[in-house]
Amino acid sequence: MKKSLVRIAIIGALTLVLAACTAVRFGYNQGPQLAFWWLDRYIDFDDAQEVKAREAIGEWFRWHRATQLPDYAALLAKAQAEVAEPLTGAQICQWTEAIQQRMDTAFEHALPALADSVRALTPQQLEHLKHKYEKNLKEYRSDFLQDDADDRRKAQIKRVAERVDMVYGRVTDAQKARIAQLTDESPLDPQGWYVERKKRQDEALDAMRRLSAQQASLDDAKGVVRGLYKDMLQSPRPAYRAYQQRLIQYNCEFAAQVHNLATPEQRAHAVKRFKGWEEDARVLASQR
Repeated sequence: MKKSLVRIAIIGALTLVLAACTAVRFGYNQGPQLAFWWLDRYIDFDDAQEVKAREAIGEWFRWHRATQLPDYAALLAKAQAEVAEPLTGAQICQWTEAIQQRMDTAFEHALPALADSVRALTPQQLEHLKHKYEKNLKEYRSDFLQDDADDRRKAQIKRVAERVDMVYGRVTDAQKARIAQLTDESPLDPQGWYVERKKRQDEALDAMRRLSAQQASLDDAKGVVRGLYKDMLQSPRPAYRAYQQRLIQYNCEFAAQVHNLATPEQRAHAVKRFKGWEEDARVLASQR
């Protein structure tokens, strides 16, 4: 699956993710509607559930706009000073941890409504969710597990290069070559991730079926959903958990090396990007 059901609670991170778009403010202001549409594709809400879902999503965005966006703006302001200078992998990992902490906060605020929705899912809705998961797996295979190894490599390098271009502007041929070399050194294992995703799907569906069959209390449902969220961040399987840690460390070092390849003009472009995102966050926070 591209996203576990519980990841709807992390929509707060979209404030940063939407920076990949040129219309951050529009995207965020449409967030409640987009979030509902996204969830509905997974669940297929009935009329009563739709009312509750829209109310919960609307409340979450009001809370997020008022309390989280100002904090995001401060984080982005700090980032501007740092991206103007050389960076280390340790600094990148600190950013990753700071963003994860904010994702955790966003999840915890969404948890009561999310757990209440999950425990009310019908067998038909869980079957609908199962088919959606299966469709996502097929899309993942198409995007990340091409049969030809060279095609798979080229697709991965293209994805990375596009992310770098988004922050630093157009990169040189020499920089592209170095980025390709660094990408080839990645411990990324798409096949292993595919297997892990399938296991998480099955575990999530089993957990939700138990909640539905047992008519679980809200506290029990919250415990189950929180557990699914934690397993998503850190696999309960030791071998895969160790792989996750290797990949995180590599990504931090990779990001630092790419940043340190940037010219003064490219770093200035990155500072300008972060400044624009900071301003977007502050304007959105003021639009209550």
